[in-house]
Amino acid sequence: MERRIFIAGSAAALALAHPLRAAGPGPALDAAAGFDELRAIVMLKNGIETAARGYNGFTPDRATNIKSASKSIISGLVGMAIDRGLLEGPDQPIAPLLRDQLPRDPDPRIERVTIGHLLSMQAGLERTSGRNYGRWVSSGNWVRAALSVPFVDEPGGGMLYSTGSSHILAAILTRVGGRSLLALARDWLAPLDGFEITGWDRDPQGIYMGGNQMAMSTRSLAAWGALYERGGVTADGTRLLSQAWIDATWTRRTRSVFHRDGYGYGWFSRQMGGAETWYGWGYGGQMLYVTPARGTVIAITSDPDRPSARTGYRDALHGLAEQLLTEA
Repeated sequence: MERRIFIAGSAAALALAHPLRAAGPGPALDAAAGFDELRAIVMLKNGIETAARGYNGFTPDRATNIKSASKSIISGLVGMAIDRGLLEGPDQPIAPLLRDQLPRDPDPRIERVTIGHLLSMQAGLERTSGRNYGRWVSSGNWVRAALSVPFVDEPGGGMLYSTGSSHILAAILTRVGGRSLLALARDWLAPLDGFEITGWDRDPQGIYMGGNQMAMSTRSLAAWGALYERGGVTADGTRLLSQAWIDATWTRRTRSVFHRDGYGYGWFSRQMGGAETWYGWGYGGQMLYVTPARGTVIAITSDPDRPSARTGYRDALHGLAEQLLTEA
């Protein structure tokens, strides 16, 4: 039976209307060629690569800045630190860990902010993303600046999406790990076949940026998703993340004010193809979708210098991913 796909969003996407038959992801991958922002797509089913394609001169093995999709990696590293006993858990207050970075006469609410609040973007601190991002990264100390912004909500309140919150976590991981975050990540994730961070910016103090400016290939991003799809173990059975942490991560704790999707610890959540799908999203259209009930991982990379939300491109990628999921 013939089906038709209409991927809505960007101008290029609006022109796509391709007949699809139940023949796997090939037709949807062909239709995706209409996106001039797109760089590569990799799809895994039960840990097996079922599709991989590059677009616009790129390949699935060429590195791309995955932007805020890297927040899912920061979340995973926090879980690994907890599993190793370096951190107590998501309810641990952050102030004692970064006392020397707090402002003079800090708002007493800072004592109530926990690791979990930072992970779920519920710290209550004013956002350092969006219109505040440039001012934040122009400061001489990103950690101190992120901890010095005023409270605009109570800790545990509404979602305030902020890369500063993720960067505070990066500083905490660097401190408790006793080495650079990149060295720590390469050590802890060495057993994960196919995963490699190829580039990562640092702040003025040398701390690798929490939740932005991280480069890797589309296949590497898919390998990260596969770790979660397998319940925290590698293909050869080496456990890197506890199932308990994945369950905690994939628990809806708040909701985005921008698009109303749920949010856990560094991952968004939405229904796709009738199944709950957790996804990482980075500026420009860097996407990582994991649908546990289907055993499916879809990684998509795009031009990191072009917006994806206000243009409709992100929503078009949601449509593409759902089509790939249902036709797999």
